[in-house]
Amino acid sequence: MKNTKPNQLKKALGFSFGIAIMVGSTIGAGILRTPGAIAGLLDNYWLIIGCWILGGIYVLIGVGSYAELATMLPKAGGSYNYVKRAFGDYAGFVTGWFDYIANAIAPAFFCIVISEYLVILFPNLENQTTVIAIAFLIAFTILHSSGIKNGSIMQQITSVIKVVLFVALIVACFMYSGVKINPIEKNATALQIGGIIGFFKSLQMVLGTYDGWYAGSFFAEEDENPSKNIPKSLYTGAIIVMLIYVLINMAFLYVMPIASLANSPLAASDVAKVVFGENGAIIVTIIAIFSLISILNAFMMIPSRILFGLSRDGFFIQKGTTVNKGGTPIVALLISATFTLFLILIGSFEVLFLLGTFMAVIVWGLVYCALIKLRISEPDLPRPHKSWGYPYTSIVMLLFSIVLFCGFAYSDQKSFVTICIITALSYPLFLWIKSNNKKSSNDNK
Repeated sequence: MKNTKPNQLKKALGFSFGIAIMVGSTIGAGILRTPGAIAGLLDNYWLIIGCWILGGIYVLIGVGSYAELATMLPKAGGSYNYVKRAFGDYAGFVTGWFDYIANAIAPAFFCIVISEYLVILFPNLENQTTVIAIAFLIAFTILHSSGIKNGSIMQQITSVIKVVLFVALIVACFMYSGVKINPIEKNATALQIGGIIGFFKSLQMVLGTYDGWYAGSFFAEEDENPSKNIPKSLYTGAIIVMLIYVLINMAFLYVMPIASLANSPLAASDVAKVVFGENGAIIVTIIAIFSLISILNAFMMIPSRILFGLSRDGFFIQKGTTVNKGGTPIVALLISATFTLFLILIGSFEVLFLLGTFMAVIVWGLVYCALIKLRISEPDLPRPHKSWGYPYTSIVMLLFSIVLFCGFAYSDQKSFVTICIITALSYPLFLWIKSNNKKSSNDNK
């Protein structure tokens, strides 16, 4: 492989990485927790399974949109590139920073949660959670500093281990025959108002568990053949995740009745205790740790790609475009790791996490708007892959994003006000950055 030019990312990724980043950034500890909460809201087997299938269909529609945009504009940073192309520099600037914040907060959360799960296995480490979290951060920063190939290999290994562990748990549940399961009857309350509200609350949790499905778009510039690999990997990954989520819920409900599973804070642990005995909790903890390591690896890579793209377009410092010999945007990685370290040390990033989720919903909505706008304004732009069901699927996704935005604005008014303030301040900041870039450009002539 030829050496890359300065400040140019390496084309070193392929189909297998695309699947690994999709699976790795999506399947986390959420699927081990949410089935209990959902069973508490929906006491009907088919409604529960239907909710997970509907979430999978949502992802498959979204994958089509992102596959079209990522193959049309295969650039580092993903979402903000599409919005910038459709609506101009300012829209791209706001989208990019919203997307960066949403993704840069996540590694701190995952480092802390991994440390908490390790304490379950090793109680003597109870007072060392912050140290463990920082150790994971440093280890993964060093790993990704060494180059994109090592990060890719780690992602593929951890994602394969994760899938194998989940499949083993599913098989073990279906092989279990120690408890006679009472037949689950359909509940008429599902047709009542309370049932409808419960279904939508459940769907919100399901979509949160599916979050991360669009991760492959951030690495389009580093893919050896994005036109071919990105659509294939996004769809394949989405189907794998959907199958695991649906089957694991069926497996849990095979072992335990809904009434027993309902409102369990860690449903997988309760099921594993029935299947494996008291050691079941340890088995689930190990699965959770591997899931989180895989998702941490993915989210250590994503923010640096967004920051690299923002820097290249003049929306951040020029040094942010620095790429080392291994193909890693090293300055962007170190800045993102420093931000993660800060969040771990202050230990109170829950509010920021909610803010990040809110921002992510705004980014999704803008991306679907961008797809529609580019279809109208640039119909002749090469599109190696076209979103299936357009324009209907894109309109549905856009409307769904608007509904989510309204719901979040109502339920999380602090984040809504914060976003309004950030947006108001962003325009003068954008003008200042643009003016500085223009001045620097003139000085260099």
